[in-house]
Amino acid sequence: MLKILSLKTWLKILGLFVVLGFLVLIFIIACNVWVVQSSASRMYVKPEIIPENNVGLLLGTRRILASGYENQYFRYRIEATVDLYRQGKIKHILVSGDNHAHSYNEPEDMKMALMENGIPEDKITLDFAGFRTLDSVVRAKKVFQQNQFTIISQKFHNERALFIAHRYGIDAIAYNARDVGVAYGRKTRFREYFAKVKAVLDLYLIRKQPKFLGEKETIVL
Repeated sequence: MLKILSLKTWLKILGLFVVLGFLVLIFIIACNVWVVQSSASRMYVKPEIIPENNVGLLLGTRRILASGYENQYFRYRIEATVDLYRQGKIKHILVSGDNHAHSYNEPEDMKMALMENGIPEDKITLDFAGFRTLDSVVRAKKVFQQNQFTIISQKFHNERALFIAHRYGIDAIAYNARDVGVAYGRKTRFREYFAKVKAVLDLYLIRKQPKFLGEKETIVL
């Protein structure tokens, strides 16, 4: 027969959960502050002042949303990459994204968009195994043999990418593409709080590695 707990016991249990929840909240905040502050000095918003690098690492995202509309994150990342290339801030573009299915190909979609904006095809290299930000950044070093490059995405994403790069000893900077409106990006920003926590855990506790590495590839500038 189940024993009925006293009110005092229930209050103790409730107090324990409150303390545990508070500690989890503090941990989430601490991880986010750490990631943001550690990357702040290496991000740029004006192409005129960003240092030059041979390679720009363009982080992938889908071109068309489930609603059928174009993804604004996609459009603004393409615009940012084209701006850097035209101003001579990067010479070659490594597009890294997800290609987990035949009908879903972020790198190829981004390549087509870049070429539509005048980027020569021979100045674009595709990485089809950029399933996560960690994969994209680490593969740029270990597979494509780049230890110094410019990461291109929105600010919230660049913060995490730079944090990963620093952990792997990569000399990376980032260019922040135009962000989307508050209402448009609400869900993404909410998820990012937990993505930054996961980045800390992956790098310092789990020591997560890319899903695929494979043979080294050479980028011809």
